[in-house]
Amino acid sequence: MSDHKDTKNDFPVLPINYQTQVYLIRHGIAAERGTYLKDEQRPLTDKGIHKTEKIAQRLASLGLQFDMVLTSPLVRAIQTAEILCQANLATDYRVFPPLNPDGDLQEWLSWLSHWQTFTSQTVALVGHEPTLSRWAQQLVHGSVDNRWVLKKAGIIGLAVPKAKHAVGQSELFWLVPPRLLL
Repeated sequence: MSDHKDTKNDFPVLPINYQTQVYLIRHGIAAERGTYLKDEQRPLTDKGIHKTEKIAQRLASLGLQFDMVLTSPLVRAIQTAEILCQANLATDYRVFPPLNPDGDLQEWLSWLSHWQTFTSQTVALVGHEPTLSRWAQQLVHGSVDNRWVLKKAGIIGLAVPKAKHAVGQSELFWLVPPRLLL
């Protein structure tokens, strides 16, 4: 897939049999576990905000744009989605509960199937580990071996066919640790 390039930016153009570019983005560096009464309340640290802002600015400078940003309802993921929008990578985001830790890929595939009937361009999913890397492995390989690890503020890019064919048929085009975008 790396042979197909868009002249406006450095991101691949999808071949005809692929419908959607999906970017799985792990939230930035968050407060340590146990420092808040509920894990859901843990925000990004100042360092996490700064690094995530720099990464978002770098993505914008590369010409990346999201037609939709879906985010976990946890505070740190929402803050990450807000930073993506502030960098003009998207106009807005939607909270999507299946992106919670241990979220269900099938729920997202149902959403994707509906979304692909209206548009099929680029979607960002902001969430957590190990959920995001597990989803990516299922989409690419059809199974999970827990070898993929997505660092905080890291990104996995997938070319995804129609949702009903996505599992085991998607193509990895980007697996980027945050240090390469800073």
